[in-house]
Amino acid sequence: MTDANPNPAFDYAPPDTPLDIIHVDAEIIVVNKPAGLLSVPGKAAHLADCLIARIKAAFPQVLLVHRLDMDTSGVMIFALTPHAQRHLGQQFEKRQMKKTYVARVWGEVAAETGEIDLPLCVDWPNRPRQHVNWEIGKPSQTSWRRMRIEDGTTRMRLYPKTGRSHQLRVHMLELGHPILGDPFYATGAARDYPRLMLHAESLKLRHPDGGLGMVFRAPVPF
Repeated sequence: MTDANPNPAFDYAPPDTPLDIIHVDAEIIVVNKPAGLLSVPGKAAHLADCLIARIKAAFPQVLLVHRLDMDTSGVMIFALTPHAQRHLGQQFEKRQMKKTYVARVWGEVAAETGEIDLPLCVDWPNRPRQHVNWEIGKPSQTSWRRMRIEDGTTRMRLYPKTGRSHQLRVHMLELGHPILGDPFYATGAARDYPRLMLHAESLKLRHPDGGLGMVFRAPVPF
């Protein structure tokens, strides 16, 4: 899941909030990324402010492991050594990381649980939007569980098994329940929210030094 924006000249106004460190040791640093902040710098000069740049100010050795969309908040892990970067990268590649997201979606979801298995790829004429494509799309799976109904919307817990760009956003759209506040996939009243209602709630992994299982969490801000 990557940073993506429709126009390199878009109005970027990242939140001026202090770095929220969940955990740090000799190998890794785990932070709670705020919504509206890029994970990595964009191509234009005004897109230089980003999470990894803010971390680098305090930890110059920081190395990228994965990304969250600019509009998504929540748990992100960075490496502090090349060994940790390789170790964590392999866990992502082998789908050994267990990621949990919370989302608020438009409408009332009828079922309690479900599985979505739809191949995704970039919608080239409408980049950076993604779409379902059965011919060239990459396999993309998401499990979900309904938490509760809230005034015509539904709070969901999402469990991505793959990590495609915009995967959760497109899968919820295809389910018929776009994520609230999504500037790419929601329309009308569903889009009229102050932020994308998607948060990376927890990340379960093996520590690069010794393999100890660890779970990191960030409270849902909506």
